[in-house]
Amino acid sequence: MNIEEQVQYLMQGTEYGDETLKRAMATELKDRIIEAQKEGRTLRVYCGYDPRKADLHLGHTITMRKLRQFQELGHEVTFLIGNYTSLIGDPSDKDILRPQLTPEEVEANARTYAQQAFRILDHEKTIIRYNAEWLSKLTFAELIKLASNFTLQQFLTRENFKLRWERGDAIYLHETFYSIMQGYDAYAMRSDVQVGGTDQLFNIITAGRKVMTFMGVKPNIGIIMNILPGTDGIVRMSKSLGNHIPIDTDATDLYGKVMSIPDFVMPQYFHLVTRWHLDEIEKIEKQRTEGILHPRDAKMKLAFEIVSSFYGETEAQTAQEAFIHLFQNRETPDEMPEFQLSEGQTVLDVLIQNKMVSSKSEGRRLIEQKGVKLDGTVLSDAMAVFPHIGVLQVGKRVFVRVIKM
Repeated sequence: MNIEEQVQYLMQGTEYGDETLKRAMATELKDRIIEAQKEGRTLRVYCGYDPRKADLHLGHTITMRKLRQFQELGHEVTFLIGNYTSLIGDPSDKDILRPQLTPEEVEANARTYAQQAFRILDHEKTIIRYNAEWLSKLTFAELIKLASNFTLQQFLTRENFKLRWERGDAIYLHETFYSIMQGYDAYAMRSDVQVGGTDQLFNIITAGRKVMTFMGVKPNIGIIMNILPGTDGIVRMSKSLGNHIPIDTDATDLYGKVMSIPDFVMPQYFHLVTRWHLDEIEKIEKQRTEGILHPRDAKMKLAFEIVSSFYGETEAQTAQEAFIHLFQNRETPDEMPEFQLSEGQTVLDVLIQNKMVSSKSEGRRLIEQKGVKLDGTVLSDAMAVFPHIGVLQVGKRVFVRVIKM
């Protein structure tokens, strides 16, 4: 790729909420690539991940795929584990206080992150670092100097803090430290580029660049990625909402969950969680628009691409054949009753409320006998919170489509 093509490729899937800002970041990226080439080096690129949970879902992989694109172009990529920022908890995507984790909880979660990330990133070309390396050494005097670059108004105008302020909910002082600490991460690594989601816009574009400038180094470029909708196609993917697609699963389960997304959200998945280049995406979209490619077939191409990127083409093919056998051979009816899932309901709750079983004991027995499935995957825990929306099946003939309220 020439430099113009590289910039177009690396800006694919980005979202800034402001076209002027997007063009400015694209221009800076081009200039920084040229500058690095003249200096005989590659770009220093990173993304930070706070290990607040042990497992990752497909939405988390958006930034990892962007890091992989930088790797493909020969740039230096750092996978930064926020073992120090996790002690605070990023308030960026929450309108309530995040609970603080213990160092032991953070360490336990961090051990699984890199292992899952290497399903996408090139193990040999990825640098793993932990931000406690420098944040734990900051003195109180240094923190005061860094904090002097920010006003309370800047934080209170952020949507999540604003909502809490208007409700009269507490906003704790330590929550404002997060942006400053993340900005210091970029400075400590002298990064050229930081990748993050739209919920990180303030942390990357405002805080990160401000801290780096204050510390006397050239500010990094923010590559801000759009947020992936969940399997409902509307709300951002989240395990707590039950609309997530886990990556620590098997190929058949992953394929089935991708096939459960609504047709209208496919273009976002094309851009955000595939290895496809823009010209390939445009070709598929053109075929869909002209009616040459059926939406179901487009979604199967999408599911195959996602599964093969994690498990290889052989397992993806097996998963696809299993899906065809289960769904396209009419083992699942086109029409079925719908049930609106409420937060916190268990598998057994849903079975009882839909009269799919006559009693709790029958429900437990069927689950123990592997007679209850969700999107073709056997459910094994009667008291587990219902995993996600989809087609719930009891035996061979009883089906209910579980939807979100």
